[in-house]
Amino acid sequence: MFETSMPVFFIILFSSTVYAQQKADTTVTVGRNIITLSNVVVNNKLNIPSFINLVKNDTTFYKAFKNLDVLGYTSLNDIRMFGKDGNMKASLYSKTKQSAHNGCRWMQILEQQTTGDMLDDDSNYNYYTEQMYASLFFTKDTICGQNNIVAGNGFSTENKSGMEAHKEQLKMLFFNPGRKIPGLPFISNKTAIFDDDMADKYDMNIDMDEYNKTNCYIFSIKVKPGKEDDVVIDSMVTWFDARTFEVVARNYSLNYDAGVYDFNVQMEVQMTHFENYLIPALLRYNGNWKVIFKKRETGVFTATLFDFTN
Repeated sequence: MFETSMPVFFIILFSSTVYAQQKADTTVTVGRNIITLSNVVVNNKLNIPSFINLVKNDTTFYKAFKNLDVLGYTSLNDIRMFGKDGNMKASLYSKTKQSAHNGCRWMQILEQQTTGDMLDDDSNYNYYTEQMYASLFFTKDTICGQNNIVAGNGFSTENKSGMEAHKEQLKMLFFNPGRKIPGLPFISNKTAIFDDDMADKYDMNIDMDEYNKTNCYIFSIKVKPGKEDDVVIDSMVTWFDARTFEVVARNYSLNYDAGVYDFNVQMEVQMTHFENYLIPALLRYNGNWKVIFKKRETGVFTATLFDFTN
């Protein structure tokens, strides 16, 4: 009996050792961040430190939006604002067409319907959520001197104050998630997800799969249970083209309560290509935020971009 059970014992011991080695092979440490890899990523022999550095310093996401400054396109715009009771209190639906030529761009409103108090008597936007949307996709006048250069054209709060500075900070958080945001009281360091002192706050993973028929590396972070009060970015999933390492899509959830202001926002961005340009094709936003002395704003918007021209 003892003799027949020995091979079984060694098989179990050997299997356990192999499993432990395989399990260990699926995690790597970059700085103090422990990153879990799927088997397909391990087999693909991705250089993980280089990939994380690429994620931290990615400019393709911001570049895609800068490309909109030099292209023509049509946009379907659907913005809805909600009250405390959850009922819609204002809305805007429009179809706009941007034209671009010789470094200038201008916009035509092809269709527009509004309800509630979305616009004031002078046709200005009543809601900061709508103003933020407009700063991304609308132009009232012809704007010249446009380019899609990213280097040296980052965001800055210099010479800005009040709501204009807050808008710039939100753009930093939107276009450069994972970096410190200057001037955001209480939360500036909590946006820097790759810093060593944030390493114990997140679970990080890298996987591979197809997204819209594109083979992608998928980098995801999710806040660890019990650490929610220590972070601003609760979760973020980014699909990178496995060939070019351009951002193909990104979903993220932002949530924080600093007392004087709070926000809870979910966003989704999908990219496409026009000629050699990477450009956003779809942007969805669902969230609410509150700044002291201002009413809480709860809104949902969707931008659908198509018919690009050069």
